Amino acid sequence: MRMPLAIAVLLATAACRPAASPGSVAEAAAPASDDASAVLACPADATVMDGWNDRAPPRKIFGSTWYVGTCGITSLLVTSPQGHVLLDGATEPAGPLIEANVRALGFEPSDIKYIVNSHEHFDHAAGIAYLQRATGATVRVREPAVSTLHNGRSDRDDPQFLEEGQAFPPVTGVQPIADGETLRIGTLEITAHATPGHAPGGTSWTWRACEGERCLDMAYADSLSSISDDEYRYSDDAAHPGYLAAFRKGIDTIAALPCDVLLTPHPLASNLFARIDGREPLQDAGACRRYAESGRANLESRLARERTGTTP
Repeated sequence: MRMPLAIAVLLATAACRPAASPGSVAEAAAPASDDASAVLACPADATVMDGWNDRAPPRKIFGSTWYVGTCGITSLLVTSPQGHVLLDGATEPAGPLIEANVRALGFEPSDIKYIVNSHEHFDHAAGIAYLQRATGATVRVREPAVSTLHNGRSDRDDPQFLEEGQAFPPVTGVQPIADGETLRIGTLEITAHATPGHAPGGTSWTWRACEGERCLDMAYADSLSSISDDEYRYSDDAAHPGYLAAFRKGIDTIAALPCDVLLTPHPLASNLFARIDGREPLQDAGACRRYAESGRANLESRLARERTGTTP
């Protein structure tokens, strides 16, 4: 049975809060094997708080798009004969696991030309410094995330600024990318879409992937959960001018993305493994719209709690 996206987004809300020890770090302690057949399948009964640092079996999603992340955090490789793009670096212990997954699929890390990011929280950005060193790739993120990656730490513009465990290894030489800008490597084109809210630098990404004559619009839609530390209020426009309006605009953007295949930074938020494995349909032209509406409902619920003083 397909998990309703409204439930998945609420589960992802819990997942984005830092945990004292999310997942397991045992596998990251030793060099990761390049043999994909040696990687254990992710547990079928895992929750969103499990497996952040556990290597997932690498596999094709569709065409030139590959899953190279962990059981709890997505990392994607989009390939072309001229070079590749890596989307997200997951946690710090996951960096070597992602590198090993890239190799296990038969690709060379040195052929990755760009590393891009969904948003600048530790569970999606902490592995980028390692992967940048391992690949020599250029890191491109939207302007609000540039200083966070440089510093390895956000500031008060981030709703989760005061949460413990948010710091991560700084990334050098980060270059900004504009809303609507397209990265091109040969025939590969991948476009950035500003979707702030969960984090200031929140970015969704779209590209086309083909198998023979069949081509699909791939959408990596950023997290939409409206969670924060104990001090932040989304409704406080005096303290955070324009942030709520930008969040709502970002939700509208995701709803309107070209989207045959929805991918999300937490795989459980889009039931991704079941869809990759063929247990649920991979293609669903309405998925981005439903994902956005679930995020919108979550935000409005959060604002209602702020009005009554019962949050976070």
